[in-house]
Amino acid sequence: MTFNEIIQSDKPVLVDFSAGWCGPCKMMAPILKDVKKEIGDAATIIKVDVDKSPQAASQYQIQGVPTLILFKNGQPLWRQSGVVPKAALTEIIKKFTA
Repeated sequence: MTFNEIIQSDKPVLVDFSAGWCGPCKMMAPILKDVKKEIGDAATIIKVDVDKSPQAASQYQIQGVPTLILFKNGQPLWRQSGVVPKAALTEIIKKFTA
């Protein structure tokens, strides 16, 4: 499945644009794992390495990592750069799955 096919889902898809060399990106990994546990199948969470997928990164003008974007039906609904706390992320995802 391609990136564009994944974000076309009618279920929210949280995309974590990150990079292997990025410290804050490493901090997001356990947060996203906890969020996934809490929301279960309500949303999909994927990680996109900006160094390995420069097209996706440039398509969404990713300036800094980590940048999180929540998509639904291919449309970006929410976007934030930097580390986002678990409670805030869970709240945002629930808002768009309700």
